[in-house]
Amino acid sequence: MKTAIKISDPVDFGDQCKQGALYGKITRRLMPLLFISYLFAFLDRINVGYAQLQMKPMLGFSDSVYGLGAGLFFVSYILFEIPSNIWMERIGIRFTLGRIMVLWGLTSAGTMFVRTPSQFYAARFLLGLFEAGFFPGIILYLTYWFPARRRGRVTTLFMLAIPVAGMVGGPLSGWIMSAFDMKHNLAGWQWMLFLEGLPASILGILCFFYLADSPSKASWLNDSEQALISLALVRPGEASKDEPYPLPPVEAFRTGLALLRDRQVWGLAFVYFTIACANYMYTFWLPTILKAAGLHSIAKIGWYSAIPYCFGTAGALLIGRSSDFRSERRWHVSSALVVAALALGVTTTVRSSLLLIFLLSLAAFFLYGAGLLFWALPPTYLSRETAPTGIAIVSSIGVSGGFISPVLLGSIKTHTGQFHIGILFICLLMITGAIAVVLTVPEIYHDAISVV
Repeated sequence: MKTAIKISDPVDFGDQCKQGALYGKITRRLMPLLFISYLFAFLDRINVGYAQLQMKPMLGFSDSVYGLGAGLFFVSYILFEIPSNIWMERIGIRFTLGRIMVLWGLTSAGTMFVRTPSQFYAARFLLGLFEAGFFPGIILYLTYWFPARRRGRVTTLFMLAIPVAGMVGGPLSGWIMSAFDMKHNLAGWQWMLFLEGLPASILGILCFFYLADSPSKASWLNDSEQALISLALVRPGEASKDEPYPLPPVEAFRTGLALLRDRQVWGLAFVYFTIACANYMYTFWLPTILKAAGLHSIAKIGWYSAIPYCFGTAGALLIGRSSDFRSERRWHVSSALVVAALALGVTTTVRSSLLLIFLLSLAAFFLYGAGLLFWALPPTYLSRETAPTGIAIVSSIGVSGGFISPVLLGSIKTHTGQFHIGILFICLLMITGAIAVVLTVPEIYHDAISVV
């Protein structure tokens, strides 16, 4: 039988209004910029799914070439994610995001110049290398500001950038590729990569000057507010800490080895792996699936692709709210994964484009609800010292699904001309992940319900 782990705040501040006002202030200060930054991160990661509609016929790329290039992003991302997160503990969020975002923005924009499969592979590999550490770094950064009982909602707010990027990116990418096609002898997909890539570099510079590395370095907080945050972050049995304490490199390496022997860490990583497989199957191949359903205009594909992402955004909000209201995580993630898998599986049997969009929307509602809520789990089980390495390990192992999924579907599409076998395999994997959530993750509940 699993042991229930009870997380509670060690201090009763009494003045709930004052505490709510403080966290509202922090949320308004940090989340808009972090949200927009992640929106462009995800947009620059997946806009190749729209670019390939013009890129493949123009450059003579096969579906296998596209699938491998899309997946290579995650090879370098995995290799450099843990070092980046450990380094962030030593140099701070400002330098980390500045470095990451400036370099990935330039690389994403520079992908417009690829001409051969090798150049495409190199550009995607570099994009993954430069973006490595961004997502787990932000998840870690949120633990410096928000206690466990408030982190579920704020993590969801941050990760809403994923479906919103799809909701905005589809129409935007479709419009750019249609309106700018062959302007100044550049194809629409080249303009799209350029115009959607450069803003990330500008945002990286803004993050460097706008963000504070920790609450004690935030000039916009007074001493009493900094003290409240420090007390709120104390777990039972821990001493008060108002600063993250980076582990020495040797100790960080030993911590990583210990975490790799932890059954719970591997369970979390596997669950995220199944979510990543489904997520990147969805994002990298949705334009192609819609085109196969009879939508041939790139502008229309962009607009229709926004519909499922609208439902994904709603699912993330409603499932996250339900999870917070009931103080429960595991069964919300598990049941949402099952429903998403069933909806995706049924898409392989339908021929009506309207029914297909409905099923894709239903799948997005539960897939993004499960995927966003999942990231409220890892920081809860990790101590402050192990969180940088532990979050990066879960993210690195899990995100390998982003390589396997597009490569698998690209190969299947090239050899069979359809996606059905690949989609059904991913659906089975999602159901396995749903079971793993319940079997490997202990029950967790909270004393208080947070509404940020």
